[in-house]
Amino acid sequence: MMKERYQFQKTIETEEELRSILGYPSELVKNKVITYLDHHCKEFISKSPFVVMSTADKSGSCDVSPRGDQPGFVQVLSEQQLIIPERPGNKRMDSMRNILSNPNVGLIFLIPGLGETLRVNGKAKLVMDDELLDAMAVKGKKPLIGIGIEVEECFIHCAKAFKRSGLWEPSTWTEKELLPSPSKILFEHAKLPNTSVESIEERLEESYSKRLY
Repeated sequence: MMKERYQFQKTIETEEELRSILGYPSELVKNKVITYLDHHCKEFISKSPFVVMSTADKSGSCDVSPRGDQPGFVQVLSEQQLIIPERPGNKRMDSMRNILSNPNVGLIFLIPGLGETLRVNGKAKLVMDDELLDAMAVKGKKPLIGIGIEVEECFIHCAKAFKRSGLWEPSTWTEKELLPSPSKILFEHAKLPNTSVESIEERLEESYSKRLY
């Protein structure tokens, strides 16, 4: 049985109130932001196989989606530009549709085993330059579209979230048989006729094995 909707009783309405509770950043934190991709950022991106991208549409409704491939799949074009290949997905195109109406994006680059992450903020556009797309081909298949980013901010984010969560510690991971079942979730959410948990699982496996690129 679902719980009755909770009514929040005490909320924060202003930055001044927020600061009075949580305080102000240190000089190190205030001064760590740079406006271009220096050699440290470039090295970090070259070793990252996974990036999370946040976007919002023109009304402000937000979306966050992952992108992953071999380390270095996100290519740095210059100190102010990078490009992310758009690999085959589910064709919802949430991020790309948002970019068409609101170019502002935020990225978080992860490197397995490293708690610190690299955050990059900027403005995006959908790119179809053949020279760039050809350079991002994998197994003879080039992406149809690239997401080009004009960089405005870069900074290292601390490892506290990873340390608290134990994300990179296998001893903290849930046993595989106790993990949520994506195929069961899709079955119950989509409610499509003439389907089963097993048929959806087969579709997922076929997609993962044959349509990654």
